[in-house]
Amino acid sequence: MKINYKFVTGEVIEIEVEDAIGESVAELESKTYKLDRKETRRHKSYSDDNDKRDIFMDDSVDVEEDALRRVENARLMDALKKLLPQQRELVQKVFFEGVSETEIAREMGVSQQAISKQLKAIYIKLKKFIN
Repeated sequence: MKINYKFVTGEVIEIEVEDAIGESVAELESKTYKLDRKETRRHKSYSDDNDKRDIFMDDSVDVEEDALRRVENARLMDALKKLLPQQRELVQKVFFEGVSETEIAREMGVSQQAISKQLKAIYIKLKKFIN
């Protein structure tokens, strides 16, 4: 029986061996192949993921900056929850709905300076809650 032997250099030679030895070599190669397949079937290779990095990587997104922004937003939302309901409503109108201080003052029947003063007090509270 002839078996092929492949060197690390890529050179392949064919060797004539007894049938019993050839069968043993073939059986060992079969078992090795099955064990390798069994092992790699359920596990991903680091090199597989590394090769696919370019496919999944989006260089336009700064992950660190995005994570910091999310943390800051969470802290701000927690601080806003600590405000009085009328203060939260004022913040909602000014910053989320884009209503001007003058319009809010007109609705509430107060001066624009009063609204400005309330907003300054809210800023101070938020700064204290965040830090």
